[in-house]
Amino acid sequence: MARLSGKKALITGGTTGIGFATAKLFLEEGAQVAIAGQSQERLQAALSRLGDNAVGIQADLSTVDGVQGMINRVKSDFGSLDILVANAGITKPLPASTVDEANINEQFDINFKGVFFAVQKALPILQNPASIVLTTSCLNETGMPGMSIYAASKAAVRSLARSLSAELVEKGIRVNAVSPGPIETPIYSKLGMLLRLELFLTLLGKDRLIKRQVLEPQARLHFALLHRRQLGFSYLVLDDAAAR
Repeated sequence: MARLSGKKALITGGTTGIGFATAKLFLEEGAQVAIAGQSQERLQAALSRLGDNAVGIQADLSTVDGVQGMINRVKSDFGSLDILVANAGITKPLPASTVDEANINEQFDINFKGVFFAVQKALPILQNPASIVLTTSCLNETGMPGMSIYAASKAAVRSLARSLSAELVEKGIRVNAVSPGPIETPIYSKLGMLLRLELFLTLLGKDRLIKRQVLEPQARLHFALLHRRQLGFSYLVLDDAAAR
């Protein structure tokens, strides 16, 4: 039996990489799935692979208006939500000596503000019970040159998840966080970071990459399936070695 049969899920950053794999798994488990992304081209490419049970929403998640528009579309198409996976994120690596205000704003607007407002605006349509899963990063616990602002934004998401878990428990809403290690997704190739990834994987072992590609969507499915009695906050690190 499909474990998400009858459930309705929204996955931000769902057009490629981890978000796309999560959408594919949720659909296989019987859920109705909406994916949100900024690029119409990538959105259409993802929908062509996901099939008729997926809905695509083009949205600029760096603005409150963009987030609200996304939720309005979900409400129109689904009526309500059982699962929110706030996965959208960007990274703009720079040495600390050259980081400027624009660099900080660009990353925090999507990685933190976009996540927070996705949760806030979704609250009126989230069921009781419901599940929220936030994507953080192993870099909120370890250091990597050039990634200070990205790491700080993801650490803020981890802290946010803990606070929201305590705040929303009375509404029957679970809030959990998943912290992935390095995964070969389009975010790296788009930003010219493949050499950094290769270095990281050389240190960790490439077998970890394969395991994480399988575990990432499975982790989100695990949190989506938690019973209502399991409302406490959980933080899952998928590669402990990468977080050291």
